[in-house]
Amino acid sequence: QIMFTACELGVFDLLLESGESLSSDAIAARLGTSTTGMERLLDACVGLKLLAVELTQGGALYRNTEISNVYLTKSSPKSQYHIMMYYSNTVYLCWHYLADAVREGRNQYERAFGVSSDDPFGAMYRSEEEMLKFMAGQNSVWSICGRDVLAAFDLSPFRQIYDLGGGGGALACECVSLYPDSTVTIYDLPKVVQVAKERFVPPEEHRIAFHEGDFFNNSIPEAELYILSKILHDWDDDKCRQLLAKVYKSCKPGGGVLLVESLLNEDRSGPLETQLYSMNMLVQTEGKERTAAEYRKLLEAAGFGEIQVKRTGKLYDAVLGRK
Repeated sequence: QIMFTACELGVFDLLLESGESLSSDAIAARLGTSTTGMERLLDACVGLKLLAVELTQGGALYRNTEISNVYLTKSSPKSQYHIMMYYSNTVYLCWHYLADAVREGRNQYERAFGVSSDDPFGAMYRSEEEMLKFMAGQNSVWSICGRDVLAAFDLSPFRQIYDLGGGGGALACECVSLYPDSTVTIYDLPKVVQVAKERFVPPEEHRIAFHEGDFFNNSIPEAELYILSKILHDWDDDKCRQLLAKVYKSCKPGGGVLLVESLLNEDRSGPLETQLYSMNMLVQTEGKERTAAEYRKLLEAAGFGEIQVKRTGKLYDAVLGRK
C-alpha cells in the first residue's frame, strides 16, 4: 500500500519531472498533501528502496531510485503504474476477504464490489473504467515480460497467429515486432476489441487484426498458432479442457498452441510469486496456477503432442504444444 499510495499521489512522477532532489515539504506542497503524512510516506519509500534520501544542512532531500524511475513513473516505456493502480483499487479489495475465499473456495467480487461472483470477467469489466484499468495494467506487464515468453521458442514458422483473450494488444505488438512476417489476430469480447482499437493498438499496424467473440461460446477460426497468455489460470480444469479441445479442433495440422503462464515447481514449493498469484486467482477468478506437468496433462487430453516447456527465469514461462 505504501508503493500504491506513492504511485497514486504522483510522488515518483514529480521527482522524475523535477530533475532534482526535493524536501518533503516541497513534495507535499506540489502534490497537495499534508506535510506530516508525506514525510512518513517518503521515509517508508526509502525503507522499501523506492526512494533515496540525502541529509543536508537544509534537511532531508528525496529522489527516485533507478527502479522507481523505470517501473513506477507513468512516462517510462516499462512503467507498471497502471497495473499498480489496478492492484490497489481492485485486487487489494478482494484480498480483504481472503479468509472467506479460503472457506468457500470461490472469488470474492460479491463481497468486495456487490457484483455476482459467477461471471469473473463480467465482474472485472463491470464498468468501462475498470476494463480500461485492467487492459492498461496487462499491457504494462507485457512491456517487460512479453519478449521473453515469445522468444522462448522459435515461432517464426507460424505466420497466422490468434491471440485468444489478447486484450489491449501489447503481446500482439511484441509478437509482430519479434516475428515481422507473422500476422496476429486479437480475439476477445466485443467491448474489449473496441477499446483495444480505440486506445491501444496503433491503426497503422496492419499486421494486427481483430476478431470479436467469446471463445467459450463462439467458434474459433483456423490458424497456425494460438497464444493463450494468462488465460488458463483463470479457469478450472473442466473449462481449460473445453477451451483447449476447441483450439485443437481449429488448429491447422502442424500448428500449435503457446501457453504463457507462471509455472509452479512440481513439488509446489515455489516460486513464491506464483504461489501468491494462485491465491490471487482464488480471490478473483475460477482458476489457479499450475505445474508444467498439469499443463502438459491438459494439452495432451486435448490432443496436442510434442509438448515443450521453457522456464524464462522471469515471472512468466512458456509451454508449446503441437498438432
